[in-house]
Amino acid sequence: MTVHISTEAPLSEEEIIRQAEAALADIARVRETVGRVIFGQESVVEQSLIAILGSGHGLLVGVPGLAKTKLVETLGTALGLDSRRIQFTPDLMPSDIIGTEVMDQDESGRRSFRYVRGPVFAQLLMADEINRASPRTQSALLQSMQEYHVTVAGERHDLPRPFHVLATQNPLEQEGTYPLPEAQLDRFLMQIDVFYPDIEAERRILLETGGPAEAKAEAVISAERLIEIQNLVRRMPVATSVVDAILRLVRSARPGNGHAEADAHIAWGPGPRASQSLMTCVRARALYEGRLAPSIDDVMALAEPILQHRMALNFAARAEGMSVRDVIAALKRDAA
Repeated sequence: MTVHISTEAPLSEEEIIRQAEAALADIARVRETVGRVIFGQESVVEQSLIAILGSGHGLLVGVPGLAKTKLVETLGTALGLDSRRIQFTPDLMPSDIIGTEVMDQDESGRRSFRYVRGPVFAQLLMADEINRASPRTQSALLQSMQEYHVTVAGERHDLPRPFHVLATQNPLEQEGTYPLPEAQLDRFLMQIDVFYPDIEAERRILLETGGPAEAKAEAVISAERLIEIQNLVRRMPVATSVVDAILRLVRSARPGNGHAEADAHIAWGPGPRASQSLMTCVRARALYEGRLAPSIDDVMALAEPILQHRMALNFAARAEGMSVRDVIAALKRDAA
């Protein structure tokens, strides 16, 4: 994932406040319309919107039946985005994603090639069960996520803006799957874990879905307005104390930096892109929650979704039954 660093002049405090207040009103309306359709997944909705506000991609990890597909469809509608869905399967080819050239013949018999765009040409792409596709097909999506264009027959074709990928992955069923390589995992701004809803949320799901009056999402903002909010996020000020907290946390997750937890349990840790991702997402979270500047609490709240797919445990940690979440929790305690 490419993190865009703004080179524009800093906004004045008055201008930031004015733009932030307008953005807060729009974000609140998006949250409201999504909340009418998606129940009991507040943290998932929050992290998904933070990933989009941060101009990035999200990897939704959870067992089937937890409304991951419904969430992506709802977000696309609420944000006014052109959204499409690709069901990844082992026989999916790169051309099924990015498109291909076909031969046309006019009335005079003259033949020429014409490029037919694939479903990747969308503003919000849902890559359903992304790890079921072959590495060759995954790499086709990787270029789109990183470079925001595709190349067919030597010709470059730019993707629409904004462009976001929300991919899903089943953490349990691994038979017949192709685990995403570390390079592609790192392109996802966040890994968003989707857990089972609590009993009250599930009760609401039973009572309010499946009937003739089931709630539907509606377009709240446009793609152009979303880009304006994303630009505002990149220009929000970040205090030195928050920057230092990001550096302490990310660097402590790398073995060989003198941190006992990392040296004992981590095989390899996150690179500078993790720091960039945290910098972007703490701004987005602050705006999402109605604040004009991020805090250290934002760093700690986003540590797990930002770091967990960018690090791996060593053999000793796996033998002890530890998880990446356990290690991140220990790192957060030391970095706080």
